[in-house]
Amino acid sequence: MAAARRLTSAAIRGRKGSRFPVVTAYDAPFARCAEDAGIDILLVGDSLGMVVLGYDSTAPVDLEDMCRHTAAVVRGSARAHVIVDMPLGSYQPSDADAIRAAIALVKSGATSVKLEGGETACARIAAIVGAGIPVVAHIGVLPQTAGLGAGYRRKNDREQLLADGRAVEAAGAYAVVLEMVDPAIAAELTASLTIPTIGIGSGAACDAQVLVMHDVLGLYPDAPPFATRYAELGNIATEAFRSFGRDVREGAFPPAAAVTTTPSAAALDAPVYAISSKPRA
Repeated sequence: MAAARRLTSAAIRGRKGSRFPVVTAYDAPFARCAEDAGIDILLVGDSLGMVVLGYDSTAPVDLEDMCRHTAAVVRGSARAHVIVDMPLGSYQPSDADAIRAAIALVKSGATSVKLEGGETACARIAAIVGAGIPVVAHIGVLPQTAGLGAGYRRKNDREQLLADGRAVEAAGAYAVVLEMVDPAIAAELTASLTIPTIGIGSGAACDAQVLVMHDVLGLYPDAPPFATRYAELGNIATEAFRSFGRDVREGAFPPAAAVTTTPSAAALDAPVYAISSKPRA
């Protein structure tokens, strides 16, 4: 059976002027959940450094981490477009380094890659696009280096932000993330650019909105103020673990065996359970 065709970067660019959701994913089970919910653009963010790996920032995340989690998300989805963050240090040194890292991510299953920076990143964007790999730009707050400067402060330098937006579009990016950009400036950027804007903490005028999965599901305690928690799965998980621990201590788990007859020799040789390897449609 031929693999299902994933949503293309050209199709996403064609959504300019419409509203569409994007959510991060880092593993197969939650990628499947998001896609089954109708979200067809998944971002394997280097935010995995904090929400999955327990680091204080995205800086320690390396290319191997991103390749491993990309492959997991791809295995858990079928049609979704999988954008993958290029981690700090993988694209800054040179165009050749940037192309090499982008190719590694594509070999892991990425449908496109994302890198941070406006005017200063245009050479890298153009080089990667020139190698045939679609690129999403990222301007406003740049998480990979924010902690080295002013921190996570809303960006309101209108002239610089407009220049950054125009520059990444001209360099060949098919979409641009606006992180913590003043909403009025984000609206102006959205109106002036021909590529979709993907907002995070940048107001409602952006073409798309992206949130970190752990913030949506209530799995991370330090959600930013602009995030809406649509569930509190962290609390549910804690209660499930508490119930399991109580049952073990009280002897209620494992439950008494339901089978009272002696199993046949054939039954003893049969596997207890089987894991399906059937690919998703």
